[in-house]
Amino acid sequence: MPAPHIVLAPGASGSIEQLARHAAGLRQRGYRVERIPLPKGKAERAIPAYRAALGPDVRTTVIGGQSYGGRVASLLAAEEPPAALVCFAYPLHAPGRHDAWVERTAHWPRIACPVLLLSGESDPFARIDLLRSAVKQLPNARLVTYPNVGHGVTPVLEAALDEVDAFIQANT
Repeated sequence: MPAPHIVLAPGASGSIEQLARHAAGLRQRGYRVERIPLPKGKAERAIPAYRAALGPDVRTTVIGGQSYGGRVASLLAAEEPPAALVCFAYPLHAPGRHDAWVERTAHWPRIACPVLLLSGESDPFARIDLLRSAVKQLPNARLVTYPNVGHGVTPVLEAALDEVDAFIQANT
């Protein structure tokens, strides 16, 4: 059986290079990994670009990304279920704008695929108590958090990629 295909998109302020170590680590674990750029702006406007990069293989592909890239992937997953969804540092809200989490997770109940969220407990874009509440909206989700880690899992990348590997093995 071929290795699962993983497509990852970067955060709003990053390029696909932001995910170079993520991709390399996942390749070392036996996955086929593609990194795709997304247009800047509202996440909803980037959904067609993400879908186009996937081609016809949405249902057999693990999709996700860092921050904005994960948000766009989650919006796509709510419309067209992939094999699984992996979000590194999901941007639940802008710093100090905690009420935005309601809008940013309104689509989560429609995500039917398995979901893995990896988040730092000190992330200014995802107050951890709100994230723990929000995850309850997802029908099939696992949240892994890392103490003393901010926005992004780079400081704990190997542990995070081990989580991704175990999640994919268990859910695809």
